[in-house]
Amino acid sequence: MASAARSRPEKSRRGEELRTFLRSRRARVSPAEAGLPDGGARRRTPGLRREEVAVLAGVGASWYQWLEQGRDITVSPQVLDAVARVLRMSTTERRHLYVLAGLNPPLPSSEYDRDYLCDGMQRLMDGWMPYPAHIMDPYFSAVGLNEAARLTFDLEPQKNCIINFFCDGRYRARSKSWEQNAPGVVAELRASLAEWPEDEGFQLLLEELLENSTEFRELWELGDVCRAGQRIKELDHPLVGALHFESTTLQVPARPDLRLILHNPVPGTGTAEKLQRLTEPDVRRAAMRKVAG
Repeated sequence: MASAARSRPEKSRRGEELRTFLRSRRARVSPAEAGLPDGGARRRTPGLRREEVAVLAGVGASWYQWLEQGRDITVSPQVLDAVARVLRMSTTERRHLYVLAGLNPPLPSSEYDRDYLCDGMQRLMDGWMPYPAHIMDPYFSAVGLNEAARLTFDLEPQKNCIINFFCDGRYRARSKSWEQNAPGVVAELRASLAEWPEDEGFQLLLEELLENSTEFRELWELGDVCRAGQRIKELDHPLVGALHFESTTLQVPARPDLRLILHNPVPGTGTAEKLQRLTEPDVRRAAMRKVAG
């Protein structure tokens, strides 16, 4: 009973927010923007009328009125998409509409194309120096990195991190936390694949991993799933020795399909000092030769 009592105020709050949100979105769209003639009538309020939104979205006027009033009615993704289109909602606003209407929101999408990576993200990674930072696309390929990531993990643009993790013997030999982290890496991939079940890129990535890594196949059969978060990494670097990191994964707001991975030294391990040395110009040149060797 207590759970039900809590859910009623929550529904009420969500209904109020839905009402406010739809009214505000409706008020900002003019009849001309929606492709409707104003007819010369003087409007008391700006924007579209409820009836106009209903007609343009292909739903009943009463149904749309109930939706805007926050009533407990049945909604479908198709109808919400139609309302979002009429009200010229951004991808973020469309996801918000889903949440307020009680549906699982669509996957995050970017308003920018696949080639967009703002200069600010590179400046952020460069400002993280001398600690490693890189950006991964949905397929776990590095699409941006700083010099510390290159020197520490032998990363290069477009290098696939999960293929590197399971199929590169050199990385495997240097990673002292490989067995600890491998199950989580596979579980992250399974979660991503579930969100993009028809995506050919994910299917090709999965096929390559299943074909080339026995350890991956064994872990994949467990069926575990998890989201990216924070994990501890230990690496035996060929030049500076043991490095210990807290690796944190963050979503890039301007590109929700990208993830920013920041590596922070574990306190008390000497990693911060070693990274400072590793990124000094003279040591950097030697490091690049040894990491590549």
